[in-house]
Amino acid sequence: MSEQFDVVVIGGGPGGYVAAIRAAQLGLKTACVDAFIGKDGKPALGGTCLNVGCIPSKALLDSSRQFHNLTHSFKDHGITADNAKIDVGAMIARKDKIVKQFTGGITALFKGNKANPVTPIAGFATLKAGNVISIKGHDGKVAEISAKNVILAAGSVPIELPFAKFDNVRILDNAGALDVNAVPKRLGVIGAGVIGLELGSVWRRLGSEVTILEALPEFLGVADPDITKAAAREFKKQGLDIQLGAKVSKAEIKGEEVHLTYADASGEKTLVVDKLLVAVGRRAATAGLLDPSSGVKLDERGRVIVDEHCATGVAGVWAIGDCVRGPMLAHKASEEGIAVAELIAGLPGHVNLDTVPWVIYTEPEIAWVGKTEAECKAAEISYKVGTFPFAAIGRAVAMNEPAGLVKVIAHAETDRILGLHLCGANVSELVHEGVVAMEFHGSAEDLARICHAHPTLSEAVHEAALAVDKRAIHKAN
Repeated sequence: MSEQFDVVVIGGGPGGYVAAIRAAQLGLKTACVDAFIGKDGKPALGGTCLNVGCIPSKALLDSSRQFHNLTHSFKDHGITADNAKIDVGAMIARKDKIVKQFTGGITALFKGNKANPVTPIAGFATLKAGNVISIKGHDGKVAEISAKNVILAAGSVPIELPFAKFDNVRILDNAGALDVNAVPKRLGVIGAGVIGLELGSVWRRLGSEVTILEALPEFLGVADPDITKAAAREFKKQGLDIQLGAKVSKAEIKGEEVHLTYADASGEKTLVVDKLLVAVGRRAATAGLLDPSSGVKLDERGRVIVDEHCATGVAGVWAIGDCVRGPMLAHKASEEGIAVAELIAGLPGHVNLDTVPWVIYTEPEIAWVGKTEAECKAAEISYKVGTFPFAAIGRAVAMNEPAGLVKVIAHAETDRILGLHLCGANVSELVHEGVVAMEFHGSAEDLARICHAHPTLSEAVHEAALAVDKRAIHKAN
């Protein structure tokens, strides 16, 4: 008879490993099955986020930021450095060290609850009828376990274009772009989304000529236009060439170059680059996850169908993270993992998708939570707006980071905050003022009445909230 667990989590990414830890904390016998293999050829927990996504990309973003500041910005502080160079190998090694630290940390966390540790199992899992999980190990052997509850946390994989197949030598996915061993002279990027902008920024700061081709006519259409205009202006100053309405139809490897064919409003064009990053989005990694007998259904995009509590409709089967509806964000997956573990244990659990924050870790950073003006108009919600520029914030100017602004959107009648949108230094931290306020149904007046320390970047949030009712102190109303 196969080993029986209270909970088996399929997937060891930020949704899966967090769900497993929380389930074990609640006294449930828990296993976590994951198929990811690290650069060293060994099983590695943490999924895309820790291995080839959130953590390594931020490590490279920080390294490239340090180098760019040294060669461009530090002179404004009276600091000069002649003949500064970047050792790409050392930069990649630092990134790999950080990845290993955090993936290894999950293994330690699984053992941390000594009374009830999480059992890690390496291999590819398929859910069958009756909550039986078939696991194909990396040695090819197949075993089965079963569970009272199964949490599907399979994550997502990059979308591959039919005419630009990944080889991670010339045509790169997000993982390949994290392991380039030298600064490419010319980097092409298909897609001006989060991954394209972040990784494009890394290599631009290090000296690459970066051209980003975006098929849509608008830049970051999911974000607020006031924020994206401010960001686009700064990206242009940095030398990122972002071409909108550019639809790529062909990518050919010729020797050590990639030749792209694309069309925009002015007709067909070509672009020759040394490396090409394809960053056109991700899809749910549900291929092979479900045996037909499982009864779990997928939608037209290959995502597991769930209700508002992440239940699939099959008794004891739940799904979270990138493989279900909602934004493909690590923190959303983690919160869903905690909520489901608590629901399994008989506790209340819920994730409010309306207050999940979004962040793009470019420079300046872009962050938002809640509705944009366009969404308010589409929903026929009456609203009012307050904005405030970082150029009028003492701390931002002292940091030599005056770019960007904060925008507060509030209901015209109730004053309840509907959205907080930011572009600027460290706004990945500031956006949570809006998250907390919105979770507690706070108003712009609430933010405006809260004393913010001086001098801080957070004063821009304070002033934007005051500006909703034309009461900003440090700008004309």
